[in-house]
Amino acid sequence: MSLDPVPPGARLPLADEDAAPPPGVPEGKKQLVKETKALVKRIEELQRALYAENTRALLVVLQGRDAAGKDGTLRRVFGPIDPQGCRVTSFKRPTPLELSHDYLWRIHVAAPPRGVIGLFNRSHYEDVLVVRVHGLVPEPVWQQRYDQINAFERMLTENGTTVLKFFLHISREEQAERLRARLANPAKNWKFDEGDLGERKRWDAYTEAYRDALARCSTPHAPWFVVPADHKRTRNYLVASTVAAMLDRMAPKYPRADPAVLGLAKEIA
Repeated sequence: MSLDPVPPGARLPLADEDAAPPPGVPEGKKQLVKETKALVKRIEELQRALYAENTRALLVVLQGRDAAGKDGTLRRVFGPIDPQGCRVTSFKRPTPLELSHDYLWRIHVAAPPRGVIGLFNRSHYEDVLVVRVHGLVPEPVWQQRYDQINAFERMLTENGTTVLKFFLHISREEQAERLRARLANPAKNWKFDEGDLGERKRWDAYTEAYRDALARCSTPHAPWFVVPADHKRTRNYLVASTVAAMLDRMAPKYPRADPAVLGLAKEIA
């Protein structure tokens, strides 16, 4: 069951109930885990062919509120991929060097080369989300960025990079539970910042910002997918299913070996 893309121009409600597992997802933990593992194996197989083919790339963007599961998705869905053919970039607060360039400069530098699956943990969309919600630039500045982002993503696709964008959608109650669990876990509470609570207070403002980003930047060449993410295993299954379906459509092929090279087999002592 792969996800349907957000229709261009559709302003989805992004209500709490939309974060629950949708109909059609495999029932039962064992079946869900089994099918997800099969999908991850398929992604791994297709990634090896994509790497060998070395003519195209796949960019996967993961966006979501704090504790939505971006790190977990990277581990569970993309962890088994050969690191030679996979690159993860986490976008944090821009550095002074990055701020001395246009906002898309650091994004383009991190775009995957041919043969590689690029994984963005947060992305250029921070510049129409955090920047908008916190008023870091005037509204006319961030308003024009939707068109700029669409043009940038079209340029990537026209030059051989397939773009998939996932919004991991969790409910307010689920986020609260995960933040409390994070604080109670010494292996995770180091990631907690007082600013996380401030961001939570801006829940409604972020909802509106996400609604606009999805509506204005889900395009045929770079679609958005909303992933109901209250249930972690369901989240992983839906992302894996959608990525595997896209790689199947891309149908990467191993290049044919030079017949002269194959003839060298008899010379191997």
